[in-house]
Amino acid sequence: MRISELSRRSGVSVTTIKYYLREGLLPPGRQTSATQAEYDDHHLHRLRLIRALTGVRGLSVGAAREVLDALTEHAGDIHRTLGVALGSVRVGGTPAEGAAEAAEVAELVDELGWRVHETAPARAVLAETLSSLRALGVPLDRRALLPYARLAERTAVLDLDQLDGLDDPLEAAERALLLTVLLEPALMALRRLAQENESARRHMP
Repeated sequence: MRISELSRRSGVSVTTIKYYLREGLLPPGRQTSATQAEYDDHHLHRLRLIRALTGVRGLSVGAAREVLDALTEHAGDIHRTLGVALGSVRVGGTPAEGAAEAAEVAELVDELGWRVHETAPARAVLAETLSSLRALGVPLDRRALLPYARLAERTAVLDLDQLDGLDDPLEAAERALLLTVLLEPALMALRRLAQENESARRHMP
């Protein structure tokens, strides 16, 4: 397809596509003349992923380029590809700084039997959350988190079920990113609705 068709199918302006080409986020098309090039579905999937990274995940162009480079490097490893796209794997591979509760998070992960990389940023987020709650007088520990973790486990199964049958790593990364980031507000809304319903069940005649 020509760049105009790529623009129409992706919803990205020709000007922006040319910018992505200059910045190296999008690989060049196949030259058909001195001023014309053709693009294929690989460009379309990559362009959609760029939009998801910059628009949905809110990454800068430079950060999106790092993620795309990492995706290319690990193109044959769908597990690594999804981890990079979702931000559950650090592109640079450096460990996240842990809080005092980091060891407790590690124990929780071990108890659940989860295979989670030691540098996963979510470990640090969970440790910082435990620390903040305790500082506010809420003594939440890993035992209290176990039932929530089991619910998250079931949610993860539903998430990954949505990716079954997708052979293109870029398409799988894009779908995972959109489902995860865009669906999170809906999941939070469902939790609020469920809390209201449970409160009514317990406290209303």
